[in-house]
Amino acid sequence: MDTTPIKPIALLGSTGSIGTQTLDVCDKLQIPVATLSARRNVALAEEQARRFNVRLVAMRDEAAARDLKSRLADTDTRVVSGESGVLEAAQYDCGTVVNAIVGEAGLAATLAVVELGRTLALANKESLVCAGERVMNLARERGATILPVDSEHSAIFQCLQGANGNKIKRIILTASGGAFRGFTREQMQNVTPEDALRHPNWSMGAKVTIDSATMMNKGLELIEAMHLFGVRAEHVKILVHRQSVVHSAVEFADGAVIAQLGTPDMRLPIQYALTYPARLPCPAPELDLAKLGSLTFEEPDLEAFPCLRLAIETAPRGDRFCAVLNRANETAVERFLRREIAFSDICGEVKNELSKLNQEVN
Repeated sequence: MDTTPIKPIALLGSTGSIGTQTLDVCDKLQIPVATLSARRNVALAEEQARRFNVRLVAMRDEAAARDLKSRLADTDTRVVSGESGVLEAAQYDCGTVVNAIVGEAGLAATLAVVELGRTLALANKESLVCAGERVMNLARERGATILPVDSEHSAIFQCLQGANGNKIKRIILTASGGAFRGFTREQMQNVTPEDALRHPNWSMGAKVTIDSATMMNKGLELIEAMHLFGVRAEHVKILVHRQSVVHSAVEFADGAVIAQLGTPDMRLPIQYALTYPARLPCPAPELDLAKLGSLTFEEPDLEAFPCLRLAIETAPRGDRFCAVLNRANETAVERFLRREIAFSDICGEVKNELSKLNQEVN
Protein backbone atom coordinates (compact mmCIF):
# COMPACT_ATOMS: atom_id res chain seq x y z
CA MET A 1 0.00 0.00 0.00
CA ASP A 2 1.28 3.46 -0.92
CA THR A 3 1.50 5.44 2.31
CA THR A 4 3.15 8.55 0.90
CA PRO A 5 2.05 11.50 3.06
CA ILE A 6 -1.04 13.22 1.67
CA LYS A 7 -0.68 16.42 3.65
CA PRO A 8 1.96 18.86 2.40
CA ILE A 9 5.25 19.20 4.24
CA ALA A 10 6.92 22.32 5.61
CA LEU A 11 10.61 22.64 4.74
CA LEU A 12 12.87 24.87 6.82
CA GLY A 13 16.28 25.58 5.29
CA SER A 14 15.13 24.88 1.76
CA THR A 15 18.11 26.37 -0.09
CA GLY A 16 20.79 24.39 1.75
CA SER A 17 22.14 20.95 0.88
CA ILE A 18 19.54 18.97 2.83
CA GLY A 19 16.78 21.32 1.71
CA THR A 20 17.48 20.97 -2.00
CA GLN A 21 17.75 17.18 -1.71
CA THR A 22 14.49 17.07 0.23
CA LEU A 23 12.78 18.88 -2.63
CA ASP A 24 14.31 16.39 -5.07
CA VAL A 25 12.63 13.59 -3.09
CA CYS A 26 9.34 15.52 -2.96
CA ASP A 27 9.48 16.04 -6.71
CA LYS A 28 10.08 12.35 -7.44
CA LEU A 29 7.33 11.16 -5.04
CA GLN A 30 4.95 14.05 -5.79
CA ILE A 31 4.84 15.13 -2.14
CA PRO A 32 3.31 18.62 -1.94
CA VAL A 33 5.20 21.41 -0.15
CA ALA A 34 3.21 23.99 1.82
CA THR A 35 5.88 26.29 3.20
CA LEU A 36 9.57 27.00 2.78
CA SER A 37 12.11 28.97 4.78
CA ALA A 38 15.54 30.18 3.73
CA ARG A 39 18.11 32.70 4.86
CA ARG A 40 18.95 34.95 1.94
CA ASN A 41 19.25 32.97 -1.32
CA VAL A 42 16.44 34.83 -3.09
CA ALA A 43 16.94 33.41 -6.58
CA LEU A 44 16.80 29.78 -5.45
CA ALA A 45 13.93 30.44 -3.04
CA GLU A 46 11.93 31.99 -5.87
CA GLU A 47 12.58 29.01 -8.14
CA GLN A 48 11.53 26.59 -5.38
CA ALA A 49 8.40 28.56 -4.51
CA ARG A 50 7.25 28.59 -8.13
CA ARG A 51 8.20 24.97 -8.77
CA PHE A 52 6.15 23.67 -5.82
CA ASN A 53 3.49 26.38 -5.77
CA VAL A 54 4.03 26.92 -2.05
CA ARG A 55 1.66 28.91 0.12
CA LEU A 56 4.24 30.73 2.24
CA VAL A 57 7.97 31.46 2.13
CA ALA A 58 9.90 32.83 5.11
CA MET A 59 13.19 34.61 4.52
CA ARG A 60 15.23 35.13 7.67
CA ASP A 61 17.00 38.13 6.09
CA GLU A 62 14.68 41.17 5.90
CA ALA A 63 16.16 42.60 2.68
CA ALA A 64 15.94 39.19 1.02
CA ALA A 65 12.29 38.96 2.02
CA ARG A 66 11.49 42.30 0.42
CA ASP A 67 13.25 41.22 -2.79
CA LEU A 68 11.45 37.88 -2.88
CA LYS A 69 8.08 39.49 -2.21
CA SER A 70 8.59 41.69 -5.26
CA ARG A 71 9.64 38.72 -7.41
CA LEU A 72 6.61 36.64 -6.37
CA ALA A 73 4.09 39.47 -6.71
CA ASP A 74 2.41 37.67 -9.61
CA THR A 75 1.73 34.56 -7.47
CA ASP A 76 -0.47 33.70 -4.48
CA THR A 77 2.60 32.88 -2.36
CA ARG A 78 2.86 34.95 0.81
CA VAL A 79 6.33 36.11 1.88
CA VAL A 80 7.21 36.73 5.54
CA SER A 81 10.49 37.60 7.21
CA GLY A 82 12.72 37.27 10.25
CA GLU A 83 12.64 34.72 13.04
CA SER A 84 8.89 35.19 13.47
CA GLY A 85 8.41 34.36 9.79
CA VAL A 86 10.43 31.15 10.12
CA LEU A 87 8.30 30.13 13.09
CA GLU A 88 5.14 30.85 11.09
CA ALA A 89 6.41 28.55 8.33
CA ALA A 90 7.24 25.88 10.93
CA GLN A 91 3.83 26.07 12.60
CA TYR A 92 1.80 26.03 9.38
CA ASP A 93 -0.99 23.43 9.36
CA CYS A 94 0.62 20.62 7.38
CA GLY A 95 2.01 17.14 7.79
CA THR A 96 5.70 16.55 8.49
CA VAL A 97 7.97 19.52 9.19
CA VAL A 98 11.54 19.08 7.92
CA ASN A 99 14.01 21.16 9.92
CA ALA A 100 17.12 21.51 7.76
CA ILE A 101 18.25 24.85 9.19
CA VAL A 102 21.99 24.85 9.87
CA GLY A 103 23.25 25.53 13.39
CA GLU A 104 21.71 26.62 16.67
CA ALA A 105 19.41 28.92 14.67
CA GLY A 106 17.21 25.87 14.08
CA LEU A 107 16.43 25.29 17.78
CA ALA A 108 13.50 27.72 18.03
CA ALA A 109 11.73 26.04 15.11
CA THR A 110 12.28 22.59 16.60
CA LEU A 111 10.72 23.68 19.89
CA ALA A 112 7.79 25.30 18.07
CA VAL A 113 7.00 22.13 16.10
CA VAL A 114 7.38 19.83 19.10
CA GLU A 115 5.21 22.13 21.22
CA LEU A 116 2.38 21.54 18.73
CA GLY A 117 2.80 17.76 18.96
CA ARG A 118 3.60 17.48 15.26
CA THR A 119 5.88 15.12 13.31
CA LEU A 120 9.37 16.57 12.95
CA ALA A 121 11.93 15.23 10.46
CA LEU A 122 15.04 16.52 12.16
CA ALA A 123 18.20 17.33 10.21
CA ASN A 124 19.18 20.12 12.61
CA LYS A 125 21.35 18.15 15.04
CA GLU A 126 22.16 21.32 16.99
CA SER A 127 18.63 21.31 18.42
CA LEU A 128 19.51 18.19 20.40
CA VAL A 129 23.12 19.14 21.03
CA CYS A 130 22.11 22.46 22.63
CA ALA A 131 18.83 21.48 24.28
CA GLY A 132 18.43 17.73 24.01
CA GLU A 133 16.92 17.23 27.45
CA ARG A 134 14.42 20.04 26.92
CA VAL A 135 13.43 18.96 23.40
CA MET A 136 12.96 15.27 24.22
CA ASN A 137 11.03 15.98 27.44
CA LEU A 138 8.73 18.33 25.53
CA ALA A 139 8.26 15.77 22.77
CA ARG A 140 7.16 13.16 25.29
CA GLU A 141 4.85 15.64 27.00
CA ARG A 142 3.21 16.83 23.77
CA GLY A 143 3.19 13.50 21.94
CA ALA A 144 5.39 14.79 19.12
CA THR A 145 7.21 12.39 16.81
CA ILE A 146 10.86 13.07 15.96
CA LEU A 147 12.22 11.21 12.94
CA PRO A 148 15.98 11.54 12.39
CA VAL A 149 17.26 12.70 9.01
CA ASP A 150 21.02 12.54 9.66
CA SER A 151 22.19 9.42 7.84
CA GLU A 152 23.75 7.93 10.97
CA HIS A 153 20.73 8.45 13.20
CA SER A 154 18.33 7.33 10.50
CA ALA A 155 20.42 4.16 10.26
CA ILE A 156 20.19 3.58 14.02
CA PHE A 157 16.46 4.25 13.92
CA GLN A 158 16.05 1.73 11.11
CA CYS A 159 18.15 -0.87 12.93
CA LEU A 160 15.85 -0.57 15.93
CA GLN A 161 12.66 -1.25 13.96
CA GLY A 162 13.00 -4.99 14.62
CA ALA A 163 14.35 -4.71 18.18
CA ASN A 164 11.08 -5.90 19.77
CA GLY A 165 11.81 -4.02 22.98
CA ASN A 166 15.34 -5.40 23.43
CA LYS A 167 17.63 -2.83 24.96
CA ILE A 168 20.63 -1.44 23.14
CA LYS A 169 23.99 -2.65 24.39
CA ARG A 170 25.93 -0.26 22.19
CA ILE A 171 25.48 2.06 19.24
CA ILE A 172 28.20 1.96 16.60
CA LEU A 173 28.37 5.40 15.00
CA THR A 174 30.35 5.42 11.77
CA ALA A 175 32.40 8.33 10.45
CA SER A 176 33.90 8.91 7.02
CA GLY A 177 36.95 10.58 8.56
CA GLY A 178 36.38 13.70 6.46
CA ALA A 179 38.86 15.39 4.16
CA PHE A 180 41.86 14.61 6.40
CA ARG A 181 41.38 10.96 7.29
CA GLY A 182 44.81 9.48 8.04
CA PHE A 183 46.49 12.90 8.49
CA THR A 184 48.59 13.65 11.54
CA ARG A 185 48.04 16.79 13.59
CA GLU A 186 51.21 18.25 12.09
CA GLN A 187 50.00 17.61 8.52
CA MET A 188 46.89 19.67 9.24
CA GLN A 189 48.70 22.76 10.52
CA ASN A 190 48.51 24.71 7.27
CA VAL A 191 45.43 23.34 5.54
CA THR A 192 43.11 25.85 3.88
CA PRO A 193 39.30 26.10 3.79
CA GLU A 194 39.45 24.75 0.24
CA ASP A 195 41.34 21.68 1.48
CA ALA A 196 38.86 21.09 4.29
CA LEU A 197 35.84 21.44 2.01
CA ARG A 198 36.92 18.55 -0.25
CA HIS A 199 34.87 15.80 1.38
CA PRO A 200 35.64 12.42 -0.21
CA ASN A 201 32.15 10.90 -0.02
CA TRP A 202 29.35 13.34 0.79
CA SER A 203 27.94 16.51 -0.74
CA MET A 204 27.16 18.81 2.20
CA GLY A 205 27.12 22.48 3.13
CA ALA A 206 30.29 24.29 4.20
CA LYS A 207 29.65 24.22 7.96
CA VAL A 208 28.96 20.48 8.12
CA THR A 209 31.89 19.71 5.80
CA ILE A 210 34.32 21.61 8.01
CA ASP A 211 32.89 19.84 11.07
CA SER A 212 33.50 16.55 9.27
CA ALA A 213 37.10 17.58 8.60
CA THR A 214 37.71 18.34 12.30
CA MET A 215 35.52 15.33 13.28
CA MET A 216 33.55 17.64 15.59
CA ASN A 217 30.54 16.56 13.56
CA LYS A 218 30.85 13.04 14.92
CA GLY A 219 31.04 14.36 18.46
CA LEU A 220 27.87 16.38 17.90
CA GLU A 221 26.21 13.28 16.45
CA LEU A 222 27.19 11.31 19.55
CA ILE A 223 25.33 13.86 21.69
CA GLU A 224 22.37 13.73 19.32
CA ALA A 225 22.29 9.93 19.53
CA MET A 226 22.31 10.04 23.34
CA HIS A 227 19.09 12.04 23.35
CA LEU A 228 17.31 10.36 20.44
CA PHE A 229 17.89 6.82 21.65
CA GLY A 230 18.22 7.27 25.42
CA VAL A 231 21.80 6.01 25.84
CA ARG A 232 24.81 7.31 27.73
CA ALA A 233 27.93 8.58 26.00
CA GLU A 234 29.94 5.51 26.95
CA HIS A 235 27.46 3.34 25.06
CA VAL A 236 28.24 5.03 21.74
CA LYS A 237 31.25 3.66 19.87
CA ILE A 238 32.67 5.76 17.01
CA LEU A 239 34.44 3.99 14.15
CA VAL A 240 35.97 5.50 11.02
CA HIS A 241 34.52 3.82 7.95
CA ARG A 242 35.92 5.49 4.86
CA GLN A 243 33.45 3.99 2.37
CA SER A 244 30.41 5.61 4.08
CA VAL A 245 28.27 2.59 3.21
CA VAL A 246 27.54 1.28 6.72
CA HIS A 247 25.73 4.33 8.01
CA SER A 248 25.67 3.05 11.60
CA ALA A 249 24.84 -0.09 13.57
CA VAL A 250 23.33 -1.31 16.82
CA GLU A 251 24.72 -4.05 19.06
CA PHE A 252 22.38 -6.00 21.34
CA ALA A 253 22.97 -7.98 24.53
CA ASP A 254 23.69 -11.23 22.72
CA GLY A 255 26.44 -9.63 20.64
CA ALA A 256 24.37 -9.49 17.46
CA VAL A 257 25.06 -6.35 15.43
CA ILE A 258 22.42 -5.03 13.04
CA ALA A 259 23.66 -2.44 10.53
CA GLN A 260 22.02 -0.30 7.86
CA LEU A 261 23.86 -0.03 4.54
CA GLY A 262 23.27 2.19 1.55
CA THR A 263 24.99 4.45 -0.93
CA PRO A 264 26.28 7.74 0.55
CA ASP A 265 23.29 9.77 -0.63
CA MET A 266 21.24 11.88 1.77
CA ARG A 267 18.08 11.33 -0.24
CA LEU A 268 17.81 7.86 1.32
CA PRO A 269 17.38 9.00 4.96
CA ILE A 270 15.40 12.07 3.90
CA GLN A 271 12.91 9.93 2.03
CA TYR A 272 12.57 7.44 4.88
CA ALA A 273 11.70 10.27 7.27
CA LEU A 274 9.07 11.58 4.83
CA THR A 275 7.44 8.22 4.00
CA TYR A 276 7.97 6.29 7.27
CA PRO A 277 7.13 3.50 7.76
CA ALA A 278 6.76 2.88 4.01
CA ARG A 279 9.74 2.22 1.77
CA LEU A 280 9.25 3.56 -1.75
CA PRO A 281 11.53 3.71 -4.81
CA CYS A 282 14.21 6.34 -4.22
CA PRO A 283 16.18 8.51 -6.67
CA ALA A 284 19.46 7.57 -4.93
CA PRO A 285 21.73 5.06 -6.74
CA GLU A 286 21.43 1.42 -5.72
CA LEU A 287 24.18 -0.13 -3.60
CA ASP A 288 26.37 -2.63 -5.48
CA LEU A 289 28.25 -4.62 -2.85
CA ALA A 290 30.19 -6.69 -5.39
CA LYS A 291 31.47 -3.53 -7.06
CA LEU A 292 32.33 -2.04 -3.68
CA GLY A 293 34.47 -5.05 -2.84
CA SER A 294 35.34 -4.39 0.80
CA LEU A 295 34.38 -2.46 3.91
CA THR A 296 36.98 -1.19 6.38
CA PHE A 297 36.76 0.14 9.93
CA GLU A 298 39.28 1.77 12.24
CA GLU A 299 39.48 3.62 15.54
CA PRO A 300 39.42 7.43 15.29
CA ASP A 301 42.69 9.23 16.03
CA LEU A 302 41.79 11.45 18.98
CA GLU A 303 45.24 13.05 19.04
CA ALA A 304 45.02 14.18 15.42
CA PHE A 305 41.36 15.22 15.84
CA PRO A 306 41.13 16.86 19.27
CA CYS A 307 37.68 18.33 18.49
CA LEU A 308 36.24 14.83 18.63
CA ARG A 309 37.90 14.13 21.97
CA LEU A 310 36.58 17.43 23.34
CA ALA A 311 33.03 16.64 22.24
CA ILE A 312 33.19 13.13 23.75
CA GLU A 313 34.38 14.59 27.06
CA THR A 314 31.67 17.26 27.01
CA ALA A 315 28.77 14.99 26.04
CA PRO A 316 27.91 13.74 29.58
CA ARG A 317 27.94 17.26 31.06
CA GLY A 318 24.45 18.25 29.99
CA ASP A 319 22.72 20.80 27.80
CA ARG A 320 24.54 23.87 29.14
CA PHE A 321 28.03 22.61 28.37
CA CYS A 322 26.99 21.04 25.07
CA ALA A 323 25.36 24.32 24.00
CA VAL A 324 28.60 26.21 24.64
CA LEU A 325 30.55 23.52 22.78
CA ASN A 326 28.28 23.94 19.76
CA ARG A 327 28.13 27.74 19.86
CA ALA A 328 31.89 28.11 20.17
CA ASN A 329 32.42 25.64 17.34
CA GLU A 330 30.00 27.51 15.05
CA THR A 331 31.91 30.74 15.70
CA ALA A 332 35.32 29.13 15.19
CA VAL A 333 34.27 27.46 11.93
CA GLU A 334 32.96 30.77 10.59
CA ARG A 335 36.27 32.43 11.50
CA PHE A 336 38.23 29.65 9.77
CA LEU A 337 36.13 29.98 6.62
CA ARG A 338 36.88 33.74 6.69
CA ARG A 339 40.59 32.86 7.09
CA GLU A 340 40.81 34.66 10.44
CA ILE A 341 42.15 31.60 12.26
CA ALA A 342 43.96 28.42 11.26
CA PHE A 343 42.29 25.02 11.02
CA SER A 344 44.32 23.88 14.02
CA ASP A 345 42.97 26.80 16.09
CA ILE A 346 39.34 25.67 15.94
CA CYS A 347 39.65 23.22 18.81
CA GLY A 348 41.57 25.71 20.95
CA GLU A 349 38.85 28.34 20.57
CA VAL A 350 36.15 25.87 21.59
CA LYS A 351 38.21 24.64 24.52
CA ASN A 352 38.69 28.20 25.78
CA GLU A 353 34.94 28.84 25.87
CA LEU A 354 34.32 25.58 27.73
CA SER A 355 37.04 26.52 30.23
CA LYS A 356 35.27 29.83 30.91
CA LEU A 357 32.02 28.03 31.62
CA ASN A 358 33.80 25.50 33.80
CA GLN A 359 35.28 28.31 35.92
CA GLU A 360 31.86 29.96 36.13
CA VAL A 361 30.07 26.87 37.45
CA ASN A 362 32.89 26.01 39.84
